[in-house]
Amino acid sequence: QVQLVESGGGSVQPGGSLRLSCAVNGTIFSVSNMRWYRQAPGKQRELVASITSGGTANYADSVKGRFTISRDNAKNTVALQMNSLNPEDTGVYTCNADRVVLEGDRQYEYDLWGQGTQVTVSS
Repeated sequence: QVQLVESGGGSVQPGGSLRLSCAVNGTIFSVSNMRWYRQAPGKQRELVASITSGGTANYADSVKGRFTISRDNAKNTVALQMNSLNPEDTGVYTCNADRVVLEGDRQYEYDLWGQGTQVTVSS
């Protein structure tokens, strides 16, 4: 069975930092893109950051210069370092990995989602 397992998140004051991590559990052959989404209360889910297998990163305008996405292809993990957090960053953050191929079954590609982790920025 293959799944995404997230860690990190929590509560922080404005201006603080948090780091989210996400691991693809399983015997993995390859993972294509990895992304972090967030959903604030009463709002639609939005793409925060993405990174390709080659390391090309893209960010939502609202987080550019504050958030950094990174990945370790050997460990099949992705992280989101969040600095200078503000209350508008509050929400449930969810990891996504697409075109995940397992060693034992290279004919199939999975699109995986994590369980979501809460980030709260408040004074």
